[in-house]
Order: sequence, then C-alpha cells, then structure tokens
Amino acid sequence: MTKSFVETNPDANTSDPPTDSKAEVPEQPDPSKIEVVSVTDEDLPIVETPNTLNVSPLGSIDADPQSENEPAKPEESKPPAAPSPTMPITKVQPFMNEDDLEKSWKSRLLAHRLELLIFSCVILAVILILGIGLGVGLSCAGKFRCGSSSQCISASAQCDGEVHCDNGDDELGCVRLSGGDSVLQVQRGGVWRTVCSEGWNNVLGASACRQLGYSRYVESFFIFQTSIEQDLQLHLVSINLSQSEITKLQNATASSKSQCSSGMVTTLKCLECGSRPRYNTRIVGGNISRLGQFPWQVSLHFSSEHLCGGSIITSRWILTAAHCVFGFADPSMWAVHVGLTEQPVHGAQSLSVEHIVYHARYRPKGLDYDIALMKLSTPLVFNGLVEPICLPNHGEEFAEGTMCWISGWGATEDEGETSVVLRSAMVPLLSTKTCNQPEVYQGFISAWMICAGYLEGGTDSCQGDSGGPLACEDSSVMKLVGATSWGIGCAMRNKPGVYTRITRSLSWIRQQMEREESRTSSTQSSDN
Repeated sequence: MTKSFVETNPDANTSDPPTDSKAEVPEQPDPSKIEVVSVTDEDLPIVETPNTLNVSPLGSIDADPQSENEPAKPEESKPPAAPSPTMPITKVQPFMNEDDLEKSWKSRLLAHRLELLIFSCVILAVILILGIGLGVGLSCAGKFRCGSSSQCISASAQCDGEVHCDNGDDELGCVRLSGGDSVLQVQRGGVWRTVCSEGWNNVLGASACRQLGYSRYVESFFIFQTSIEQDLQLHLVSINLSQSEITKLQNATASSKSQCSSGMVTTLKCLECGSRPRYNTRIVGGNISRLGQFPWQVSLHFSSEHLCGGSIITSRWILTAAHCVFGFADPSMWAVHVGLTEQPVHGAQSLSVEHIVYHARYRPKGLDYDIALMKLSTPLVFNGLVEPICLPNHGEEFAEGTMCWISGWGATEDEGETSVVLRSAMVPLLSTKTCNQPEVYQGFISAWMICAGYLEGGTDSCQGDSGGPLACEDSSVMKLVGATSWGIGCAMRNKPGVYTRITRSLSWIRQQMEREESRTSSTQSSDN
C-alpha cells in the first residue's frame, strides 16, 4: 500500500488490468526470513486488504482504538527490537491489486451496515432500560467532545479563553490561516472570525504564530477586506491587547463586527518557506533531482536503512505518512537525513527524532488518516539546501490539471529496488470525481485523499516514496498539497497515485504542533 516514484514507458502499460479474473498477486517473501504482522481493529470501519501485508521482522503490534478527537500519541507498545542481520527491514508494503480493492470496498460497506445495526440495537436497549429521558443525556450531539472521553462541553465554550476539557483540547486549534492570502482567523463563540487590522500589533502576531505551532513570527500584513474571499468577510473581529503578554489569542479583548473600521484585515507570516534559493533553474531535463531542487525532501531511515520520505514543514517538524511509522514509533530507531540527493548518505546532515505522532484514527488496514509528524531532537539550520515547504491554508483549493512535483528515492518499477538517487517528476492533479470513476478507483477516494498522475499511466510514485511530498507552486512559493500514501501498482493505466490531502489534515497538524509548542514554552518558563 505504500508508494514511491517511478517512470515507465507509457506504451508498455496501455490496457486496463483484467477485471474478469483474479489479479496477479506479488510474489510473497520467504516466510523463513520474515514475519507477517497482522493488525486488526473492531472499533472503526476498516478497509480489508487481504493481500496488503505489513511485512516486518519486528513482531506483531496491537492497535489502540482511539476516537478522532483524542490526541494522537506515540506507540505505547513495547519498543521493537533491533532486527537480525539475517532478517532485513522490509522497506515497503506490497500494493493492493484490483481484486483486493473491490473486496475492501464491499467489506467497508458491509462494516457500515453492521455498525449501523449494532448501534441501533444499543440505542434501543438504552431507551428500554434507562428511559428516553436518560438516553438523551448520553449523546454529545451538537456539543464538543473532549478527546476520546465521555466529557462534553457546549460548542460555544470552545475557544472561549477558559479550559473546560480535562486535557485542554477545547483551547487548541483556535487560530487558522485561510484563503490564498493567509488571512488570520480566530474562533470565538463557535464562529470563525476574520481579524481586522485595527488594534493589531507584533505581540499579537507572535502569539498567533505560537498557536499555529511555530516558534517564531516573521511579520503581519494588512489587505483590503473587499479583496479576500467572500466567505471570509462574513464574520469579523478586532482584537486589542489588554495585557503585556497573552498566551492565547482568544484570551485577548475582542469585539465582533460586520465591517472593519479600517477597511483592512490581517494576514500573517510565521515562517519563510517554499523557496529554493540554491537551485539553479537553468538546469533542465531528466528526472534526477539536483541539489537544492527539493530542499524540503528528507529521507527517513529506520535502523540505518531508508524506509520512507518526508517533508520539512518547520525547523523541528517533519511530515510523513502514518503507515511509515505505525508499529515503528520508537524514536530512537529513526534518523532524519536532510540536504541529500544520493543514497547511501555521504556528508548529509542526520538528526535524531524526539517524538512521533500519527493520526489517532489511522488503521493499518484502512486508507484514511494516513498522516504523521516527527519532531526532531534539535532544530534544523536552513541554508538553501535545507528549507521548509509551506503548508496550504484552510479552504485553499488546487485546481484539477495543476502540475505538481513528486520526488523520492523509491523504486523505478513495481516491486523493484529503491533508487540510489533522488528522482522527481511532474504530474497533474486529478479531481475526486475523475479519480472515483468506476474504471479508476470505484468511488474509493475520500475527502482525506487527493489523486495525481496520468490516467494513461507512465509516470507515478512507487514503493519507497511513502510519506514524501506532492508539491505545487502557488504565488511563487511551493506548497505541500499531498503526502504519498497508496495506489494499485506503479504507473499503471487508470491507477494514478493517491496522496493524503494536506488541506484536510491541517487542523490535526496544527493541533499537534501547538500542543508541543505550548509544552515546550511551559517547560522553558519553569526552567527560568
């Protein structure tokens, strides 16, 4: 199910995979040298993929069911033992074939039906035993649930400046950047409001950046209210600094309004990102990447071997795919290599990992929520060969047909060996409608996914590039639109690459970074 980059001859794969016979299953590894890890979960609907195996010598791992609102956390199972020299780390998971996808799709529909039936029976039993009056009080409908606990609070109490949840979740994710201009919005009273320019200053800007998970603040800009997207003009707020220092933007004195007195709204910049200052754009041709061409690209090494790709999004955070780290979340086993184009690593900077977090709803037999973050033990130094890529903003859309870059050290053919050099290619974005056609992915592409590639095949990601970037240029900067996730085969006709949609993952990403930034700030304050 993992993916990495490959280019093939389009003429070599011009027919659809057979649908009236069982698809060819990849040759299975020697069972005497590996152990198949099978992880199951009964708490959420899952996608059954019988031939998609997580092959590893590290032993089996039990999934810990969590709800979507519960903070994701590092794997709490026993840290995996170092692999034996006779049992090499498996770098990829075999792709699903088309028969498996159809079975998985049917299984998911059946799981939904069974879940609905079971849920209905439980509700009926509750009504019969406890009575309608008690039964109504058991639901969080219309309220904010605090993580995975049964604690619920009023939706209006979220982001009100006071902590109501035991884990503080109600005061996370209260600030966001929206639209193509990075317009600043703060949530107050359950409503997202665009921040007017009046009363704004650099102290508020630094506080907003911390809430977005950044350790630094660059600058604020003011633009005309009438120039931003229409939906961002509906609810406005002006914020005034009532004390010398605030910890959360929603704690500041604010007044809601229908028009900004200045006629201007606030945009925010917390990080210089998305540039390639040391890339010579005059060098063209071929698919072998040059130094500085993708300075945000990293190689994630597990037990000294390249396993996945990833993207630098801040000096301390690497974004990758959940399937790369699920069951392998012992930070001491990982190293992040930056500023390189060739494997094995020669002279590249290598950093240790302090913390790993993946989405709480990711399941190894599912395809959604395939997102993870790694926090580095020490911050990166940006130098032109190592640079962060920009995250997109809330509500930002990238049109079908937009040409974007994929890159990585993955195989150059299905089930082949990983590449020694960093390779790259441009692929067009595909709409969900196009990708969900019966001859493509049969309605299997969810809101958490985005497709990119050519329906005729020929250029694609492949095994070994998992977690790596799908990068698109927007307003002269590169933005991370997707993280390499899954697909059927490599560069096959009607089987484009599928990537985790970053705009769908933004809230989760920001909350993890904000939680860590708050914890770090609190630790530093107590030390002082």
